Amino acid sequence: MGAVPYLAFISALAALGLAGYFYNSVKQASPGDDRMVYLMTEIQNGARAFLRQEYTWVAGFVAIMAILITAFVDGHVYAALSYLMGAALSALAGYVGMTVATMANARTTEAAKSGPGVALPLAFRGGAVMGFSVAGLALGGLMLAYIIFVLILKVDSAFEVLTAFGLGGSSIALFSRVGGGIYTKAADVGADLVGKVEAGIPEDDPRNPATIADNVGDNVGDVAGMGADLFESYAGSMIAPISLTAFTLALAADDLSESSVIALLVFPMAVAFVGMIGSIIGSFTVSGGESTDIKKLSAALHMGTNVAMGVTILGTLGISFWLFRGDDFDNPIGLAISVIGGLLVGWAIGKVAEIWTSDHHAPVKRIAQQSETGPATTILSGISSGMMSVAASVSLIVIGVLLAYWGGQMTFSDSAAFLGDVEGDAFGGVYGIAVAAIGMLATTGVVVSVDAYGPIADNAGGIAEMANLDPSVREVTDALDSLGNTTAAVAKGFAVGSAALTALALFKSFEVAIATAAAEANKNIELSLDIGRVDVFVGLFLGAMLPFLFASLTIDAVGRAANKMIEEVRRQFREIPGLREGVPGVNPDSARCVAISTTASLREMLIPGALAILVPLAIGFIDIDTLGGFLAGALVSGFALAIFMSNAGGAWDNAKKYIEAGNHGGKGSEPHKAAVVGDTVGDPFKDTSGPAMNILIKVMTIVSLVFASAFVGFA
Repeated sequence: MGAVPYLAFISALAALGLAGYFYNSVKQASPGDDRMVYLMTEIQNGARAFLRQEYTWVAGFVAIMAILITAFVDGHVYAALSYLMGAALSALAGYVGMTVATMANARTTEAAKSGPGVALPLAFRGGAVMGFSVAGLALGGLMLAYIIFVLILKVDSAFEVLTAFGLGGSSIALFSRVGGGIYTKAADVGADLVGKVEAGIPEDDPRNPATIADNVGDNVGDVAGMGADLFESYAGSMIAPISLTAFTLALAADDLSESSVIALLVFPMAVAFVGMIGSIIGSFTVSGGESTDIKKLSAALHMGTNVAMGVTILGTLGISFWLFRGDDFDNPIGLAISVIGGLLVGWAIGKVAEIWTSDHHAPVKRIAQQSETGPATTILSGISSGMMSVAASVSLIVIGVLLAYWGGQMTFSDSAAFLGDVEGDAFGGVYGIAVAAIGMLATTGVVVSVDAYGPIADNAGGIAEMANLDPSVREVTDALDSLGNTTAAVAKGFAVGSAALTALALFKSFEVAIATAAAEANKNIELSLDIGRVDVFVGLFLGAMLPFLFASLTIDAVGRAANKMIEEVRRQFREIPGLREGVPGVNPDSARCVAISTTASLREMLIPGALAILVPLAIGFIDIDTLGGFLAGALVSGFALAIFMSNAGGAWDNAKKYIEAGNHGGKGSEPHKAAVVGDTVGDPFKDTSGPAMNILIKVMTIVSLVFASAFVGFA
């Protein structure tokens, strides 16, 4: 059992090696003619410039947090080092993914000339660099921190130090998602409203000054931001059961054998190990066909995910029987049920997202039909569809929680005495929920690969349009792009679902950490969630409110940034003679639009990002019970809001594409203009506020966990 952390670390290195292999494979493909190379280079330069500035801004915040951790958190310098390690690796994962995505876009366009059978695998390999970089750096970094701080140095408060790693990843993820989301949607909204609605020119038309900025945004938001997001989700899902075990056993009676303690600590690592192996195997099973039919393309793309899930399920069963067969455990299959249940529920939430966002299903077709009566009914139909999807997703999460809790209880059902004052079956139930989140994200390598494929396909379509390639090329890239919208919704379903389970497990760890710190400080403090107490009740309302405030701030930020973009695009159409008419040799000032999106997004991301860190800290230093209520309220409302916004936005987007395919009047018709308005409303929903919501609820919980001992000290 002691070798599991090292095996997990080796599997992470294997994932990074695979990322390098796919990188070379993509690099060897032809990027096309000079015009395509020029467009690719412009997108690369814009994305790199944005990330450099964003990371420079965020570095100041990270430095301040490192100082606060050194001052207030047990573990002191080690905790700060762990935090910085998590932040640096998260930023690196985003940068690597963005770099290869901007390299793969023109190559996918060139491959599309030979059909989807060539273009789809190439776009997937570009996404796979991102997927396996994220999974490899997250698992490898966390295992390295565990090996150094827990096994080798055996530092005091070692698991508080390990938890700080997750906070580092969360800090970068939050700002990357918010900043990148504001950037991409400001450019997208500006390009759509002025270009497609006012000027009546096609999407990604080279005459539109915002087109390059829009394509840059796909990479800084949907690739770099998403990569940091999934890095944080993956690391957080592993930290939750490890910290829960460590804090609970520190508080409870010491009646559990050493081998059983080690089994509980390394089980999450072992599941991540088999999930990584499954993802690596699954990545080689993705291949394209000659058809542009979405169902056939989807089956080809999801083959890798399905194979990875199958390997993970079999591996988890074997691991459970290996680790939980001792006298302290009653039924080893219980925790396997928890993990497998989490994996299947994550898959099911993704399918719910697909049903509500794919134009092959009734909800999107209904929105498209409503577009015939104008933008108002389009928006109402999208809102209704997004809300309905929340009911389905919440029902699945409830099933997953109950199944995971039951599985955990099954393992510990006759062993309640071993934890003294902490009931063994209750601990087992919460531990089961925690490892269920790992089940959802065990196949992160291939899930992110499929998700990152989407922005590459989107950029490929933009380059095909701007390079004036044959319409048959755009037909292929549009089919790949439409599939990418659905795969993005599926990946967001995994991320949001795991966020709910991880936040619940982290919350339980926070509760136990408060009790442990209080016992060490000889203080009579116990976290209460009795809503009959006014402080808890106030906390619940504040927590339920914050996701709405966060969503409002980020949507307003997109609106303000988009307004500047719209004014600039209008100015160029008005002041540059021949631009709107497409006179040869007349080119837009794309660099100006890139600069507007960059400046606006970086300025606008600060307040929403800081809220997620500062509000729980402020409440925690005032009253711990209020903080408990606050975290519970934020978890429930934040999860529901994330599902609603992501699915409603995806549905509006694909309703627009469904009309553009020739339905309900096709491009340029009044229903199409109404659908463009709906898509414009949905853009910040699905790519800014919605995806950032799952990070918000985890960031607030993990920052509370990291600073738990400091809160007790001030109480």
